[in-house]
Amino acid sequence: MVRVLVSPSYGSPETRRHWADTVDRQVEFTAPRVDSVLTGEQREQLGSLHPEGSARFWGATPAHDRKLADVAAGDVVLFTGQGQVRAIGEVGAIFRNGALADLLWPPRNGGASWHTVYSLLDLVPADIPYEELNASIGYRPAHNFPGQMVLRGDKARSVLEDFMITPSVAEPPVPRPPTPDDPDPVRLAALEELRTNRTEYRRSRRLIVVDRREARLVREYRGFLAARGVTASRFYCPSGISDMYVDAADEPEVIEAKSASGHSHVRQALAQLLDYAPHSPSPARRLTALFPEVPERADVELLHRYGIDCVHHEPPQGGFRRLPASSERRALMREIWSGETPAP
Repeated sequence: MVRVLVSPSYGSPETRRHWADTVDRQVEFTAPRVDSVLTGEQREQLGSLHPEGSARFWGATPAHDRKLADVAAGDVVLFTGQGQVRAIGEVGAIFRNGALADLLWPPRNGGASWHTVYSLLDLVPADIPYEELNASIGYRPAHNFPGQMVLRGDKARSVLEDFMITPSVAEPPVPRPPTPDDPDPVRLAALEELRTNRTEYRRSRRLIVVDRREARLVREYRGFLAARGVTASRFYCPSGISDMYVDAADEPEVIEAKSASGHSHVRQALAQLLDYAPHSPSPARRLTALFPEVPERADVELLHRYGIDCVHHEPPQGGFRRLPASSERRALMREIWSGETPAP
């Protein structure tokens, strides 16, 4: 299971200077002054993960050795400061090297040196308020994350699920070659195990972080369904990753969420649903586009034309309202959803 580090990064002037020196800009670790303090094993780790010869770095003082003892490549870092998660990163190479730490972050007179050093495979901007992070972890709303911490188990899983964060180590294995009996490998997966390339994601090379508004909408709708005894998962397939999948025995449903309800978002939801539908683990009987508010009437009609339901949030009631496509249109479109060529 991926661990989640919470790392203050914008408190003191010293910390802000460290951030500017080794996160805002990359460090060339092949330069003689840096290379000279690396061990052979550390040089090999960095070179394999960052073949371009440079990387962003962060670290910790010896006081945090015990907390960081099991942290490894692929773990997620939430960089905090000024009341919010400012950025989300993914750990690359991690090791102890006091000489390198002092070179990257010279200690103040009498101050503690850092000696744990880790590179960042990726870094994505974020704007998650502490209140939302505290709610995900189960902390009191006013907790302000004063020091380094490492979340494991259910707490880490909750953060990854609630904010739809997908580190590269969670990428499913390369699918086996298709066979005539199994031409389209599809894998159901837990919400924290997934990775894909989609326009709604703020994406770097490996790490994926869903727009906070979309992640919150998915989280709220998942809770809405759970209160009615319905469990939502997701599925990974050659087309990417579904936002939600309800494996109801009589009516499997593929759901695509959007952070806004404008025409462009409706078109994106429509295209993505039609792309994912043929890969539904069980033949999709319903496709649904999920929005934070009701779209314009013409956009709802656009979805209905393709047999796709519209579900939107209703803030005063705190629930969700479904605007279903006609059963006749849905039945007509299922052959297209399946992606199968009709028999001659």
